[in-house]
Amino acid sequence: MILMQGKGVSKGVANGPIYFFQRPDTTISDAPAADIQVEKQRIAAAQEKSAEQLNALADKAREEAGDETAILFETHAMFVEDEDYVDCMMNALEDRGCTAERAVEIAGEEFSAMLAAMDDAYMQARAADIKDVTRRILNNLMGIADGGIDSEVPVILAADDLAPSETLQLDKSKILGFITQGGSSNSHTAILARTMGIPAICGLGEALKPEQNGRDAYIDGETGQVAIEPDEITLSALQAKMEKQREIKELMETMKGQKDVTLDGREMMVYCNIGSPDDVTAVLTNDGQGIGLFRSEFLYLAASDYPSEEDQFNAYKQVAAAMNGKRVVIRTLDIGADKQVDYFEMHKEENPALGVRAIRICLNRPDVFRTQLRALYRASAYGKVAIMFPMITSVWEVKECKRACQKVMAELDAEGIPYNKDTEIGIMIETPASVLVAEELAREVDFFSVGTNDLTQYTLACDRQANDLGKFFDPHHPAVLRALKIATDAAHKAGIWIGICGELGADLELLETFLAIGIDELSVSPTSVLPLRAEIRKSIAKTCTLEKLEC
Repeated sequence: MILMQGKGVSKGVANGPIYFFQRPDTTISDAPAADIQVEKQRIAAAQEKSAEQLNALADKAREEAGDETAILFETHAMFVEDEDYVDCMMNALEDRGCTAERAVEIAGEEFSAMLAAMDDAYMQARAADIKDVTRRILNNLMGIADGGIDSEVPVILAADDLAPSETLQLDKSKILGFITQGGSSNSHTAILARTMGIPAICGLGEALKPEQNGRDAYIDGETGQVAIEPDEITLSALQAKMEKQREIKELMETMKGQKDVTLDGREMMVYCNIGSPDDVTAVLTNDGQGIGLFRSEFLYLAASDYPSEEDQFNAYKQVAAAMNGKRVVIRTLDIGADKQVDYFEMHKEENPALGVRAIRICLNRPDVFRTQLRALYRASAYGKVAIMFPMITSVWEVKECKRACQKVMAELDAEGIPYNKDTEIGIMIETPASVLVAEELAREVDFFSVGTNDLTQYTLACDRQANDLGKFFDPHHPAVLRALKIATDAAHKAGIWIGICGELGADLELLETFLAIGIDELSVSPTSVLPLRAEIRKSIAKTCTLEKLEC
């Protein structure tokens, strides 16, 4: 038996033969080019083909993994045409007289190194994207087809690491799990694995070797352990865990159609987070009670220019109608910080997480805000739409947002356009400031929704994008949980409901704490609805304590 320890990044146990991902040889010659103009034409053709492939991958990703994953490939398609990146290629061609292949390789190395050296964590992460795009352009220049799995049986795929495009293009029916030497829990491969429900382990280092190809292995995405040809004791434990996994999956199916209510009658609203109209299918399949967070910014991130009122209206209307009277909470534009959009032409900021983002952009750009509000109110005629403003820190911001809403409602009245005059308005609680003035804020709105990712970031002064902060970024920190309690008490004092739409909402370890605090709603990924429902239905709200707040 060989035991290896890595970091589990996507839960589940899988068993099968190890298959090492083989990339084709792309060794490039340093020989000079015969004709620079011809090489320029070759690069242009490879760029065009790469963009077409990436846009097709975006469509495939939207079907298989949702809108957030699709946007990754749409971003890669934009990188193909990036001016600075292309200039790197052209400069290499003209200054060195090299071939198209060598020029693209040089540009990829220089451009990714430049991004990796930046202070901004978001830009550092883009270095991996440039490497992936470079590999694609090179493959097209060299006539190399996208990789696959040459195996007749399903396998545990092993690699140094996998680019997102490599992961998505693999035949999922042949993959039982992922194991990689490098990578992290925030890598694209880890995110894709979780989205697709495939167990994955990263960070195995040099213990994972090509000579292990073909050997039988068990991987545990929860513990991060890989066991190659395990002994009887280890095998028995892993097989028992796999059986338990199968039983849980069957149990989850029985949760469909059940109420989200504790044994002593306390009801909890269990809603879903989505990024596009295409995600509604997953909400309905997993029996979500409603949508607690529709991230409208993905309409902006996926576009090359400001999305029109009609484009936004059609997207919001589609979701509202599909949910058939269930509440749909749509968050207004939330870009900035780690979500940048070129056509907004934002100034570079030293601390973008503390800069012009979310509601600050909307209040600074009233025309952009007005367009979105018109689309939202028009969509409210087709379902139970609620509007939510992110990154609120002050009462005056809420009042400005409400004034903007009133102006839009007056416009629609004058134009004879139908909308729901009783559309709910809510805000996100994401900062210590909003927690400390929660009582005043609660008097202005219909609901609160806590963004626990940002609340943790700002409360603990920990950058949520920094992978090396590890244990310092602790969503279970008593300060974060006490902030939740303060906001909840303020909401209930004003007679409004409060929910959680951050990742913490799906944390089953904290469910009893949330019940004790008095949280009314949890909005989670669609696949988390049924496991959460099962836990709610076996809890007794009256016996839940606030112990974790005192840790």
